[in-house]
Amino acid sequence: MATTRSALTDDDIRTLVKGATADERAAAALKLCRAIDAGELSAGDRATAAEILRIMAADAAELVRRALAVTLKASPLVPRDVALALARDVETIALPILNFSPSFLDEDLAQIVRLGGAVRQLAIARRPALSRTVTEAIAEHGGDRAGAAACANDNADFAEEALQRVIARFDSSESVLAAVAYRSVLPLSVAEKLITLVSDQVRDHLIAHHALAPETALTLAMGSAERATVDLVEQAGRAADVRGFVAHLSHEGRLSPSLLLRALAQGHMTFFEWSVAELAGVPHHRTWLMIHDAGPLGLRAIYERAGLPARLFPAFRAAVDTFHSMEFDGGARDLERFQERMLQRFLTQPQTAARDDVDYLIDKMDQVSRQARADAGIAQSA
Repeated sequence: MATTRSALTDDDIRTLVKGATADERAAAALKLCRAIDAGELSAGDRATAAEILRIMAADAAELVRRALAVTLKASPLVPRDVALALARDVETIALPILNFSPSFLDEDLAQIVRLGGAVRQLAIARRPALSRTVTEAIAEHGGDRAGAAACANDNADFAEEALQRVIARFDSSESVLAAVAYRSVLPLSVAEKLITLVSDQVRDHLIAHHALAPETALTLAMGSAERATVDLVEQAGRAADVRGFVAHLSHEGRLSPSLLLRALAQGHMTFFEWSVAELAGVPHHRTWLMIHDAGPLGLRAIYERAGLPARLFPAFRAAVDTFHSMEFDGGARDLERFQERMLQRFLTQPQTAARDDVDYLIDKMDQVSRQARADAGIAQSA
């Protein structure tokens, strides 16, 4: 073991094995672990190092075993059998290894979650990354603290079914439900289930950051003042299935001229296209051609066929023309800046829109402007 021997003397290794006191052996163990962690070992040296680590893991003194667990907690040089032995040790030794060691198989971690108790579950939930094998075990067997920690871990890979299981088991735990709600990506079914369980603040976050099914969006939009409400325009912009969203709104009688105008003024052209196609009973590809026709007649023809009010046509014409005059530039906050410019141009042209719609669009422009200023302030302070 040339590299390790160059950093350690024979006396160090003899002290590790035969040291008279725990303190002496712990000091030798710490020195050896640091040398192993820093050294570039050959295959033969790795085998020798593994045997020395097994000696440490079997030492009767907790100080020696702790020196190993803390110093090499993230090292791939720790053999799997040593990592498993340390995971069964007292908590001061087990937790560093469970938090970081790459030596475990996913099945090992899942088994520890099932049998290891709340403290060990929590240590595993906080690992830098978790596979679905491990998150499924946490969803089924973990306590509330482990469940919250794993769900708050954006590098924890959860299947949709596992998140549903977490919600079912901890439907009265605010910390767990909030951790699920604030995940960067949520399946639609999970967001739908959370809406009825979480606090108003968390519900607002779900509505603002995750698309809802059309049924849920309408239920919340038409709810009483005490319930959360949803902006159907914003949901239209986030909908993964725009065609389905439009069809549902139409079926419920909510595909109004006001909704289309507000959406178009915020740049949601795809939603506008599908909405006009739905109202006119014309295939989307033909509607698209008529809306984006360079001549003056295409938009008017499909607009009239959709049964939209004649008095609002100038407003829709202005919004479509503004859309055509602008381009995304690929920069940061592209969509927000695009919407802000769209709203500014739309609102500075002669309007025939209802006062409520104009007030709504002004409020949206103000929100976009405030967010832009806030982001600029954060960038300057960084």
